[in-house]
Amino acid sequence: MSALYPFSAIVGQEDLKLALLINAVSPEVGGVLVRGEKGTAKSTAVRALAKLLPPIRVIAGCPYSCDPESPNPDCPAGPHPEDTPAETRPVRLVELPVGASTDRLAGTLDIEKALSEGRKSFEPGLLAAAHRGILYVDEVNLLSDHLVDLLLDVAAMGVNHVEREGVSVRHPSRFILVGTMNPEEGELRPQLLDRFGVTVDVTGSPDPADRVEVVRRRLHYEADAEDFAAKWSAADAAFAHSVEAARSRLPSVHLSDDLLFKTSALCAELGVDGLRGDIVTAKTARTLAAWDERDEVDLTDIKRAALLALSHRRRRGPFEQPGIEPEELENALSPDNEPEPPEGPGSSKTPSSSHEHGSGQMSGSETSETRVGSGEKAHSAAEPFEPVRLQAREKGLGGPLGRRSRSVGALGHPVGSREADEGPRDVALAATVRAAAVHQVGRGRVGPGLVMRPWDLRENVREGREGNLILFLVDASGSMAAKKRMSAVKGAVLSLLNDAYQRRDKVALISFRGEGAKVLLHPTSGVELAATRLEELPTGGRTPLAAGLERAAEVLKRESLRDRERRPLLVLMTDGRTTAGPEPLKAASRLRALVSEAFVVDTEEGHVRLEMAAEISSSLGAECMRLEDLRAETLVKIVERGRAA
Repeated sequence: MSALYPFSAIVGQEDLKLALLINAVSPEVGGVLVRGEKGTAKSTAVRALAKLLPPIRVIAGCPYSCDPESPNPDCPAGPHPEDTPAETRPVRLVELPVGASTDRLAGTLDIEKALSEGRKSFEPGLLAAAHRGILYVDEVNLLSDHLVDLLLDVAAMGVNHVEREGVSVRHPSRFILVGTMNPEEGELRPQLLDRFGVTVDVTGSPDPADRVEVVRRRLHYEADAEDFAAKWSAADAAFAHSVEAARSRLPSVHLSDDLLFKTSALCAELGVDGLRGDIVTAKTARTLAAWDERDEVDLTDIKRAALLALSHRRRRGPFEQPGIEPEELENALSPDNEPEPPEGPGSSKTPSSSHEHGSGQMSGSETSETRVGSGEKAHSAAEPFEPVRLQAREKGLGGPLGRRSRSVGALGHPVGSREADEGPRDVALAATVRAAAVHQVGRGRVGPGLVMRPWDLRENVREGREGNLILFLVDASGSMAAKKRMSAVKGAVLSLLNDAYQRRDKVALISFRGEGAKVLLHPTSGVELAATRLEELPTGGRTPLAAGLERAAEVLKRESLRDRERRPLLVLMTDGRTTAGPEPLKAASRLRALVSEAFVVDTEEGHVRLEMAAEISSSLGAECMRLEDLRAETLVKIVERGRAA
C-alpha cells in the first residue's frame, strides 16, 4: 500500500486545512463539512488528517477501542479485567460508503457464528471502528435517509444502540464527523447539516503558478509515493506537534463574557437557527486562539469562527446561496449595531433579529409585469406554496438515492425476504434459520449448529426512496399572459422546484412559445439555476405545443444514455391550445414511452373551458389536474369541509 498524500503538501486551500485542524485540536467542535467542485483536494486533505492526530491508548484486542484508563463496564467485548494489556495505535479514519447498509454501519448479528455454532454474537459495524477516531463520508449529500437517521441519533447521544434479531448491544461511538460533497449534486438534509460544527467551501485556484505546483507535486507523488512522503514528513510532523500543543493549551484559553455576549448577539443578528451556532462559534474561537498559541480569545477569533460555524446555519431558502460576506460580519459586529448587554442574570433583554419571515399567499395581484419586447411580457412568480408530491409508481430495482419515489431493491429498510437465486448478497438471517429449521431431522445434525443447504438461504428485500428526473415543460405563449396566469404558473413551478430540491431530484426546464421550443436548463441537480431561468422567462407569441413535446423527447432520450436508472417524470403546464406547428397528439403519444410518469397541469381559466389539456393528458397517459390542485392543503380543506358537513 502506497503512502498517503501528505497534509502539508497540499497547495493552497488554507480554509480547508484550518477547518480540519480545528477539529483535530478540539473534536468537540463537531466535525467539518467540505463543499466544493471536483478536483479540489477535499478527499486528499481528509485522508491525510488522521496522521496528524496524536495516537491513542486502547485495550488490546477490543474492537470498540476502549480506553484502558476508563474502560466501558458494559463493553460488548468485555468486561475487561484490570490487568488486560493495552496498546498504543494511530487514530483510525473510517470511510462510510454512500451505499452502505444499516447493518454495515451499526453492526449486526454475526451470521457465521449463529449458523455454525448456534450462538448469538454481535459483529461490530463502522460506528464501533470509528469510536475515538474519524468517520469520513464522501458525497455525504447522497447518503440515504436510513443512514442519515442513524447518524443523527448516534451524533446526538454518542452511543450506538442496536436492537434486532434477539441482539441488544450498546457501545460508545464518538468521532470526528467529516463529510465532503459537490453542491451541484444536491444539498444536504438540514438536520444532518446542522450536526457539522463548521463548514468550508473550496474552489480550484485560478493562479497558474499554484496550478503548476499542484501538478508538479502530484506527478512526483504518483511516480514515487514513498519518496514524496519522506520529503514532506518533517512538515507533517510539525503540524502534528502543533496539534498536540494546541490540545494541551485549549483548557486554559479564556473567552470573556463581553465576547461571549457579542457572539450570541451576532448569531441573532444574522438570523441563525437554534443555539448550536452560538455554542460552536464559541468553541471554534477558543480553538483558534489555542492554535495561534494564545490564552485569550479576541474579536478576530470570533470573526474567523463565525465564518466557519454560521454560514450553514442561517435561515435561507433552497434557491439562496449559503455563506456570510466579511462586510456583513463587520456590520453586525460594529459598535453602532451593538445591543446593550443584559443587566444581570435575570434580565429578559435579548438582542432581536433583524430577519423577519412572513408567509405569503399565491396571488396574481401581488405580481409585477414587465414589457420585454414587441408582444412579450415578463411576469414575476407568485408566492411559492407547499405542493402535493408528484411521484412515479413503484419500481423493482432501486435507482439513485433520493426521497421521492418508492423502490424495492438492495438499499433501504428490510421489509421481507426471498429465496436467493445465487449467493445472497444480503442474508436475511431469521428467514434463513426458519427455512433450515424444519429440515434438521435426518440431516445428520450434530452439536448446537444448524445444517445448512444452499436452497435454505434467504436474502432481504429492502424498501427505500429514490430520486427522479423532473422535466418541466412550460407553455410560455401569449395565451398564458392573459389574467397574469404566467405568474401563477411560475409560482407553481417554483414550488415544485423547492420540492425537488428537498427530495434530491434532478430537474430540467423547457419552454415553448412563438415558433419552437427552447431548453432553458439541461438535466441538473442545481435547482437554483432552474429558478433563475424561470424568473427570466418571457411570455408571448403563438403556442407550438408539438414542438415542446418533441424537444422534451429529445432531452429524455439523451439523458437516458447518461443515467439509465433515474426515472423521468414529466410535468407539462399548458392550457392545451395549439396555434402553431403540427397537431400535438402524435408527439404526445411518442413521448409517452419515454417517461415513467407524466402530469398535465391544466392552466385554463374562465367559466367556459375547452378541456384541451385533458386530450393531451390522455395521449400522454398522464394524470390531469388543475393548477390549484398542486397545493398540498387542497386535500386538507376538502377533508375539513366534509367534517363540517
